[in-house]
Amino acid sequence: MFNTLYKKCLNLAAHKSSKYYLALISFIESSFFPIPPDVMVIPMVISKKNDFIKIFFIATIFSVLGGILGYFLGAFFFDIGMQIMNFYGYEDKLNNLKNNLIISEGFYAWLSILFLAGFTPLPYKVFTIASGLIGFNILIFIFISIISRGLRFFIVAYLSYKFGDIFTEFMKKHGAKWFTVIGMLIVTIGVIIYLIFKSHV
Repeated sequence: MFNTLYKKCLNLAAHKSSKYYLALISFIESSFFPIPPDVMVIPMVISKKNDFIKIFFIATIFSVLGGILGYFLGAFFFDIGMQIMNFYGYEDKLNNLKNNLIISEGFYAWLSILFLAGFTPLPYKVFTIASGLIGFNILIFIFISIISRGLRFFIVAYLSYKFGDIFTEFMKKHGAKWFTVIGMLIVTIGVIIYLIFKSHV
């Protein structure tokens, strides 16, 4: 099923209405759909290089809007949210998340996890729904989503614009690993800055 959906998304990237389909895929991927928008962003930018900024904005805006939908699924439609969490194997971890969120360190840990989920290949949809389920602050959730998704899609769109098919091959072989490494590096720098700031307060 995954391969079939993946190929369909690739085909949609070449459609004359590809931007509308990108908006749709970006939106639903943030709450339940398994194929990431990158699958469409890369070939769309390569074929329409002058539109790379527009493609980046479409993916980012609709991904964040989809993330807000995921948040509300978790917050107000518990059964649906839990079914999606169960599908991705995160149902049993929710209680630990709730308990950790009560502790201040748990709050900052969730910030880091949410950023990584938005930036790396971690299933972002799981953490949008989980944020609603555990009652995470929605304004902070939206802010972190804009930063993480925006950074991710800008990097993908810009490198596709700059390097074309070379970047496509790189993403197929090493994309998941390098986005994870970069995401962890950003979080580590953030933690160091926070600790330095905290020690001087």
